[in-house]
Amino acid sequence: MPKRILQGTVVSDKNEKTVVVRVERRFAHPLLQKTVRRSKKYKAHDENNQYKVGDVVSIEECAPISKDKRWTVVSAHA
Repeated sequence: MPKRILQGTVVSDKNEKTVVVRVERRFAHPLLQKTVRRSKKYKAHDENNQYKVGDVVSIEECAPISKDKRWTVVSAHA
């Protein structure tokens, strides 16, 4: 089964080797058909502490690294 890859913005880099990434998804409301934005935060592994707040990054699913860290940062976007 392929690993999921999500794109989001780094909102916190205070933890050691970890960044918090906010991923936003858009969908049409089932009844009103208005576009709705929902976001969720994921903790992702950043081995070299190279990503800073505001960076747009891709994160990939991985085996559990800690209690609530199951993603790793793959790359940054311009």
